[in-house]
Amino acid sequence: MDFLDVARNVRRNRIAKGFSQRKLAESAGISELSVKNIESAKVEARIKTLQSIAKALGVKLNELFVPVKELQTVRFRSTKNMRKRENILAKAARWLEDFNYLEGVLDRKSTFHLEDIRDLCSRNEPAEAARICREKLGLDSKEPIHDICGLLEKAGVKVLALPLASDGFFGLSIGQEDGGPAIIVNDEDRITPERRIFSAAHELGHLMLHPETFNVKETLEDKEQERQADCFAGYFLMPDAGFINEWDEASGLHWVDRVLKVKGIFRVSYKTVLKRLIDLGKTDESIWPKFYSAYRNRYKKKLMFKEEPDGFGDGNEPFRLAPFVFFEDRFNRLVREAVEKDKISLSRGAEMLGMPILEMRELIQSWETVA
Repeated sequence: MDFLDVARNVRRNRIAKGFSQRKLAESAGISELSVKNIESAKVEARIKTLQSIAKALGVKLNELFVPVKELQTVRFRSTKNMRKRENILAKAARWLEDFNYLEGVLDRKSTFHLEDIRDLCSRNEPAEAARICREKLGLDSKEPIHDICGLLEKAGVKVLALPLASDGFFGLSIGQEDGGPAIIVNDEDRITPERRIFSAAHELGHLMLHPETFNVKETLEDKEQERQADCFAGYFLMPDAGFINEWDEASGLHWVDRVLKVKGIFRVSYKTVLKRLIDLGKTDESIWPKFYSAYRNRYKKKLMFKEEPDGFGDGNEPFRLAPFVFFEDRFNRLVREAVEKDKISLSRGAEMLGMPILEMRELIQSWETVA
């Protein structure tokens, strides 16, 4: 047993749970001094004590023993103080380690296909950078992106959807030095699919525009860099030529329906559409309350009006997309291949996918249902 690994894991999971050392001690039925000694790696904790701690924290016992690699080239900024930050980074590190292991044993190493155009992507011209990236990925000037996860994975970016109940976390990105590039997106139920898609494109923007800013110790947002990544995401998902074409083709519709149709085609928020109309000079800032009012009158529903989208809840996105539009699958596919080729055991596959053995057996049976 490595005292330091146990100490780090107990502390990390305690903070993520929102427990003080005293609260954990009370919940686990041990003394507060015992918790302090374990977290400072001063003593070798008994298995029975660690079982009580794991139960109180709602984690499996083995999670307290697993060594966690400390990522360095991470862009994970937030305007809010996130107690779960360390836990998210630990999960990301384990996932990346598993991902790279699978790529190795299966000889499926991926290449970042946008690496050679990074120098062409200027942070001062994010819309042009988005165009360059789209062109490199084989997208034409009008084409919507139907599968953002598949596109990123094809480009050599590892993608993970991680459900996390946190108002301060939408996504993060990890550099190549730590086994990436990788993008992690919060797909907690309250976050709309439109926001998840936008977050993935936003993080790609950081990978292309701000590679020198990837430092795990930096936690505060740079508003200008966030604006640049937002701009990149908007034009990556909805290029001007495609937007103008679809907007003009829908000219006979009620203007609210016109916005909703275009948003559905490009799988973006209605607010991304309204902002593009402003950027193109087709309207001004007064469009926000106008849309809010017109939508309410037309559909007898209220929108939670905010000029900047927060992405939470049905009330913030009319006619939201189905959740299956944001589904990463390369990692799962590699797990399946590794299990079927006996490169990893069934139990190891279950561990990688974060599911019980019984659920893993059911998943394997489902693979056999249809070729």
